[in-house]
Amino acid sequence: MMFTPYTPRPRAGRREWIALGVLLLPCLLVSMDVSVLYFAVPFLTAELKPSSVQQLWILDVYGFVLAGLLITMGTLGDRIGRRKLLLCGALLFGLASWAAAFAHSAETLIAARALLGVGGATLMPSTLALIRNLFHDARQRGTAVAIWSAAVTGGIAIGPVLSGALLEHFWWGSVFLMNAPAMVLLLVCGPLLLPECRSAAAGRFDLTGSLLSLLAMLPAVYGIKEIARDGLAPLPVLALLTGLLAAAAFVHRQRTARHPMLDLELFRHRGFSVSVLLNLLAMFAIVGCAVFFTQYLQSVRGMSPMEAALWNLLPTLAVGGMAPAAAALARRIDRARVIALGFAVAAVGFVWLSWLEPGSALWFVLLGASVYASGLVMVMSLGNEMAIGLAPPERAGSASAVLESGTELGGALGMALLGSIGNAVYRGGMGDALPAGLPPAASGAARETLAGALAVAAELPGRAGDALLSAARTAFTDGLRTAVLVAAAVMVCAAVLALTLLRGLGAAGVEGAAEGAAEGDSEGAVPRPDGRRPQAHAPADSLRREAEHPLEQLPEQRPLGDRQPAEGLTREAQ
Repeated sequence: MMFTPYTPRPRAGRREWIALGVLLLPCLLVSMDVSVLYFAVPFLTAELKPSSVQQLWILDVYGFVLAGLLITMGTLGDRIGRRKLLLCGALLFGLASWAAAFAHSAETLIAARALLGVGGATLMPSTLALIRNLFHDARQRGTAVAIWSAAVTGGIAIGPVLSGALLEHFWWGSVFLMNAPAMVLLLVCGPLLLPECRSAAAGRFDLTGSLLSLLAMLPAVYGIKEIARDGLAPLPVLALLTGLLAAAAFVHRQRTARHPMLDLELFRHRGFSVSVLLNLLAMFAIVGCAVFFTQYLQSVRGMSPMEAALWNLLPTLAVGGMAPAAAALARRIDRARVIALGFAVAAVGFVWLSWLEPGSALWFVLLGASVYASGLVMVMSLGNEMAIGLAPPERAGSASAVLESGTELGGALGMALLGSIGNAVYRGGMGDALPAGLPPAASGAARETLAGALAVAAELPGRAGDALLSAARTAFTDGLRTAVLVAAAVMVCAAVLALTLLRGLGAAGVEGAAEGAAEGDSEGAVPRPDGRRPQAHAPADSLRREAEHPLEQLPEQRPLGDRQPAEGLTREAQ
């Protein structure tokens, strides 16, 4: 018996950081495509003349397909190679962008948007998984993931601004065509800078599991969004129930399949499972409240779409450095406290905005938005870094897909729950504010949405229109205040969860787990005869930390798959 000396993980150099810059291109574009159509809808509607149902599908099919295929594509990347999947996705994304830009019918545009969703589903988990393989040093990986998180959240805010700027000078298809040069750059630089990484022990692709994951995510996201938009209707409720049943079947399949898509052992590690949950809660608040603030700036304050987009960008730019700062802070303080601090900061921002009025100063709005955005960027960057660091390298693709699926689901839940709460308050406030003698159709439109009230007020003469306009803006602001208070309460609960469930999982714990997972690296892992992934021994330096700080790393926090009876204290003689 002898000890195996600990070998430090190699640090990334200039090549790896340049490769990270290349990986940020698809991150920005995939997140931008979620919001890039906000300003283009009136232009493409005038040219393509889609029906109301077709218009909704043009907006939503991208997100539906993206959410439904994330787990499938993340797992596929583990099997065929993440760089190969990334480059195939870049080619598809570029061709689909070209097809969308020159679409001559609503049906063609819907199909192109669906293909963009397929391409986006290959790009997002591949980029995060490749970061796991590029940056072996935990500190460098934390910084890289923080930059990645900032790029993803920034892309959502940048999308409407670029869209508005392009539409001032070009036709509506230009908002898609801007994807093509970035995809060409990725196709050229990717093979030169990015390593090929795959799992040698992944086994056969689980087609049944793939179909079940699609059947779980797509109907669930569709049902949640439709319930948020139109309330409880039979079809969205049926879709949501179908998604839940398919999700249960998917979990059963993963527990019994010989070569499952997801290693459910990932969820036995509290650091991974709690990170997914906390990311979901953060996206719940971000997306759920973003819908209100866009309408507040445009419909309550009367800004043009372009002006509202530019002001909306300011909080994003103001908090751009929060993700790297959170990563640096987590190296000195227990990350449970840093994540809890992020949620607490977000709660303060939401409570600040609960005093918002229709005539509040613009700086008041922007300050509150900057505060809550700062806190949530801290949470998401650390959550992403922790989950990816704890996943074995050979499972990085599927782990990334789980993270992305959680954020998609969190955004859909935020729109549904916070949107429903705000709309309920708005309708209650408009109950007695409608002028007498208003036709039933006009009354219904004004009571249903703020946009409907603005349209009705524009048709009313003099004081009646002004009174309705003032009442609608006040009722909408009341709904916004209620929604942000609910978001603040969720943030406080999330802070308590972080302190309770992540306590003791400091920087040393995550680094040790990451290093232990790396022992079974992708190319060197040899499957057992039963098809299961071999377990890895804990590295010596991780064990040294446990000896020096026995309370810092509890048994369930050790590297995934590291459950040797002798606790890895010695290595068997070679």
